[in-house]
Amino acid sequence: MLDLIYAGGWLMVPIVACSVIATAIVIERAWTLRRRRIMPKNLVSRIWQLHRDSALTDAAILEIRNGSPLGRMLAAGLINRHHSHEIMKESINDTGRHVVAELERFLNTLGTIAAVAPLLGLLGTVLGMIDVFGVIMEAGVGNAGVLAGGISKALVTTAAGLSVAIPALLFHRFFDNRVGQLAIDMEEQALRLVEVLKGEREAAGDLSS
Repeated sequence: MLDLIYAGGWLMVPIVACSVIATAIVIERAWTLRRRRIMPKNLVSRIWQLHRDSALTDAAILEIRNGSPLGRMLAAGLINRHHSHEIMKESINDTGRHVVAELERFLNTLGTIAAVAPLLGLLGTVLGMIDVFGVIMEAGVGNAGVLAGGISKALVTTAAGLSVAIPALLFHRFFDNRVGQLAIDMEEQALRLVEVLKGEREAAGDLSS
């Protein structure tokens, strides 16, 4: 492995750095975007029970807010539960935008790595071919061993750049889709809470579905 890195030249340094950063982002996002962490099971039902028991105090709302991203959205609505339906929904939507932005954290960086890594590999290819043609001009084409260094640099950097870019792109698309689905599901849960608290549908039937 080290021989390949040395053969690729100095451009292998940023390519390896991109690989390390991308790996760290993938691990961090895989841990952070777990569904059970984002959307605890039966959270809306527990909030409704607290509401029925008149136990929905400021301390309880703060605990809900700090418990999960979904709880943060629901808490924004609960704080305004004595106001109109529209104000509750607006407060949830405002908070939801911030929550989704946090869920998308580092995804732009991962997408940038997916775009830049193959360009670094291409640059290595160009520089390697420049070295090859320089050697050809000086020594001709009779000695293949003389040309091997430039060709090796061209091939290694290209392969390394693609090896970093392809999984980075796949994980970027995967996490982007996951965030989008989580955002839709959290919005649905928040709207259920608003409708239940405002009596727009039968609470028991809604929460049992």
